[in-house]
Amino acid sequence: MRAFDPEVVDTVWAAIEPLLPAHPDTHPLGCHRPRASDRDCFEVMLVRLVTGCSWEDAECLCGRRVSDTTARARRDEWLAAGVFDDLAAEAIRAYDKVIGLDLSEVAVDGSQHKSPAGGEGTGKNPTDRAKLGWKWSVFTDRAGIPIGWTADGANRHDVALFGPTIEAAHARGLLDDVETLHLDRGYDSAEVRARCHAHGIDDLVAGRQRRASRTTGTKRGTLRVPLGMRWPVERTNSWLSNYGGLRRNTDRKIAHRLAQLALAVTFLITAKLIDWRNRWCPGVVPIR
Repeated sequence: MRAFDPEVVDTVWAAIEPLLPAHPDTHPLGCHRPRASDRDCFEVMLVRLVTGCSWEDAECLCGRRVSDTTARARRDEWLAAGVFDDLAAEAIRAYDKVIGLDLSEVAVDGSQHKSPAGGEGTGKNPTDRAKLGWKWSVFTDRAGIPIGWTADGANRHDVALFGPTIEAAHARGLLDDVETLHLDRGYDSAEVRARCHAHGIDDLVAGRQRRASRTTGTKRGTLRVPLGMRWPVERTNSWLSNYGGLRRNTDRKIAHRLAQLALAVTFLITAKLIDWRNRWCPGVVPIR
């Protein structure tokens, strides 16, 4: 798991630290209990995200340097300050500046996963015997880099999540350069086409039945045409599913799931930036 690579962890922490809200010392005598380290809390969040374990187990795996209660409270504090959203936005900007987003071919797709603890934003998963689950929907560039996402219950149709997903990408100002949008057959609806047209995306690949114009010797005498370049977003969903905290999520609020998703996206992009540096700039000294 690249998220445990020390260089990846140090790089992400170097980006998080300036975003953390200030915590003024308000005790009149200055003799209160010392505040737990932000870095220790971050490591507990990381272990929970990667393994999918409980907060208590993450505390134990991190040597009990900080309690699970403190780690959860610090998560909520950072969430209220917008740290996770700002971190993911900074990672996307860094990728665009260093490597460059390829928006000529983009794709949107959803992915359903378990959420046994229930809570808001969960629903009966139609592909998992109606067990409680959640779904994320992600918008990626041609290389599979996530640039917009949302989450809801596993029983929500992909079309219902398409609007918030494309609006998340629009909020980053990344829709103007989109040339072709690739979707699966489930998105083939008037609502999706109207929303794409409103954002200036007219080349939409989402047909329900597409066939080649000539026979190919198959039993039916025709060949089905592949529905565009959907494999990058499917591969991205697979990358994100490697995180145990996303694959089997026990949070009970949508905001907490989105925070984990933003952190996973940040680690994904950071690892790709480090790989690019190692390939093209092998003499650069790593962050310590």
